[in-house]
Amino acid sequence: MRTVEEHRAALVGLVSALPPVTVGLTESLGRVLAADVVAAVDLPGFDNSAMDGYAVRSADVVGATPASPAVLEVDGDIAAGDTRAHVLRAGASMRIMTGAPMPEGADAVVPVEASDGGVSRVALTLAAEAGRHLRRRGEDVRAGDVVLRAGVRVTPGRLALIAAANVPDVLVLPLPRVHVLSTGDELVPVGLPLEHGQIVDSNGSMLAALIRAAGAELVGVGHLADDADAWRSLLEQVPGEPDLILTTGGVSMGAYDTVKEVLSATGTVDFVKVAMRPGMPQGGGVVGDRRTPIITLPGNPVSSFVSFHVFVLPVLRALAGLDPEPVTTDSVASQGWSSIPGKVEFTRVVVDADGARPSGGQGSHMLGALADATHLAVVGAETTEIRPGDGVHLLPLVGEDSSRGHR
Repeated sequence: MRTVEEHRAALVGLVSALPPVTVGLTESLGRVLAADVVAAVDLPGFDNSAMDGYAVRSADVVGATPASPAVLEVDGDIAAGDTRAHVLRAGASMRIMTGAPMPEGADAVVPVEASDGGVSRVALTLAAEAGRHLRRRGEDVRAGDVVLRAGVRVTPGRLALIAAANVPDVLVLPLPRVHVLSTGDELVPVGLPLEHGQIVDSNGSMLAALIRAAGAELVGVGHLADDADAWRSLLEQVPGEPDLILTTGGVSMGAYDTVKEVLSATGTVDFVKVAMRPGMPQGGGVVGDRRTPIITLPGNPVSSFVSFHVFVLPVLRALAGLDPEPVTTDSVASQGWSSIPGKVEFTRVVVDADGARPSGGQGSHMLGALADATHLAVVGAETTEIRPGDGVHLLPLVGEDSSRGHR
């Protein structure tokens, strides 16, 4: 029987990082940068006003106060986007809008709130010193500066920075392409009536959602009955040219475990037991002429869900060129629970301000507790009892709303 760490390492060893790809700015959101982003322009690109007000020469407003304002002529307006070259003469001002380029000769801005709002002649009540309410060219970023380092994910704010730096395309880590296949004569697509002995194929929908939430690209979701010939035919050429095939069901010891029957015969896929609960039956290897990596997950919904977080996520991260080590956090138990010896147990828990507590029934078929969970508590194989106040190691669940509880 393998340990969790041994099986994770075996699966990660099946893949190597995919080559980076260049994408347009609008496609980069959520992607991880594979190269530094270098600014093509200064930010700001020119001296501009930080306020709506009046561009002035600071020497012309020395001593200005509400009781003794400086009165200047207004030589015109400068709006944001004005590309003309303006020159401010001594003893005059120009009305200027936020973001508009400063006229030559001006070295300060008096906000409109410190004026009488005049349009041909204005009384200014602020003695603005040189540099007041100005944004200097390049004070944020200089052309040639690295504005974002490789390895960071493009968020909306970072995308805005890339755009402002006038960089239209970026090199990013690829989104691994995944095809999901569920198996079982008893499975029926969601929305159809069920006959006696049939169940809804929730695993296909669940794994598809997990793949998207994990930032990978879903290239197909399919279902096959327990038909060995159909499986052999499909695995010869899986649609979508995936980087990873993910199956669920048919990997245990039953007479109709077709996935195991077909893939065992290839000699390129291993089926093992892993010392964990839920999710003991596991498998992995490569299939087809392209030697596409395949991970076979158990069919029980919670087992499949847990296995995705423990085994599939590290593989997706490795394909994307990221560190495959699971991202974990810690908390304390707000409520106790028991665990079996000899296996690592992944308890579905809710983490809130009080700590971690089981989210409900822990059977591998119990989706109700799964729907409420925010994390998986990783309970070591030597531990049989978690007591209130004990420290617990946690795997955050993919796509879980971070507004619920602590993260």
